[in-house]
Amino acid sequence: MSEAVAEAVAERFKELYGADPQGVWAAPGRVNLIGEHTDYNDGFVMPFALPHTAVAAVSRRDDGVLRLHSADIEGDAGGVVELRVDALEPESDRNWTAYPAGVVWALRAAGHEVSGADIHLASTVPAGAGLSSSAALEVVVALALNDLHDLGLKGWQLARLCQRAENVYVGAPVGIMDQTASACCTAGHALFLDTRDLSQRQIPFDLAAEGMRLLVVDTRVKHEHSTGEYGKRRAGCEKGAALLGVDALRDIPYAELDAALERLGDDAEVRRLVRHVVTEDERVERVVSLLESGGTRAIGPVLTEGHASLRDDFRISCPELDLVVDSALSAGALGARMTGGGFGGSAIVLAEVTDVDTITKAVQEAFAAAGFTAPRVFEAVPSAGARRVR
Repeated sequence: MSEAVAEAVAERFKELYGADPQGVWAAPGRVNLIGEHTDYNDGFVMPFALPHTAVAAVSRRDDGVLRLHSADIEGDAGGVVELRVDALEPESDRNWTAYPAGVVWALRAAGHEVSGADIHLASTVPAGAGLSSSAALEVVVALALNDLHDLGLKGWQLARLCQRAENVYVGAPVGIMDQTASACCTAGHALFLDTRDLSQRQIPFDLAAEGMRLLVVDTRVKHEHSTGEYGKRRAGCEKGAALLGVDALRDIPYAELDAALERLGDDAEVRRLVRHVVTEDERVERVVSLLESGGTRAIGPVLTEGHASLRDDFRISCPELDLVVDSALSAGALGARMTGGGFGGSAIVLAEVTDVDTITKAVQEAFAAAGFTAPRVFEAVPSAGARRVR
């Protein structure tokens, strides 16, 4: 993120609140390389941070007042919103303010004396694209308040609190991956995260050095995590774990998957969900092994396997996402899959640098032929996690 962006956000803060902010912070969106819908099953994920960030200019208040403003909200809803920190209640707010207000609520509910703040927000993370725009918003607010109130919380602790804000205050049953990626990723690496114990390993992921690129294709089909389909998948996974007598589907070894599916009998829906989660955890471990052994190009088919599983077993793809994958592969991509919560959002495409233009054109032409809205295509570069920028 450039110094000019930080300066512009700080200047707008001063216009709104009449004084300079005490600081400016940034937190990124993320792309998940592999490991979809495994995080709330205590499994493995492998995200990396994007250069796209939510930026917050913030000053501390000690009078119990929380004032919020977003550069990204237009019209009457785009003014400064004033709340009382001691009056914040879960699921009482269905507007954009629920995300930053939920973080304040979660911090206070955990016993941290957050006494108020003035906050101005601006984000370049595409909303509804499956790139964790909400997590970036939560994490940037949490980091700023952590610094200004000297709370001493580590990145993984902030991620837990932000997840609680989204689960309880916003009412979206998300796992821990998005917030941890935003808080803990490092530039030039993908984050291998065990979502059960939050142990982490930074895996070098420098595609440019190997003559490859990872493209993000935003289909511009919007999704909402707090709608019912995401919750249904999570409930189905929990049902599968209960029927199999384990704490979470992560506890079903890949080698024992067939036997586990037999034990589930004729419950076809639960069988599909279980199969996806168990095989997806194995795919994450396979990708880690390939990256660490120098077999980066070989992860392409694993990504494509993951898309087939999300499409056929978890059933959260859509025609636009399938078209990205099919047209990219036909044009020479090494691998491709949908990424994020599903029902829209984005897909990722692994490609040789020499094939990027051909693949991009093929995807764009396929969308035009199908009568779909033109997709947004950009390169995903593994970037830094949340940090103070001034």
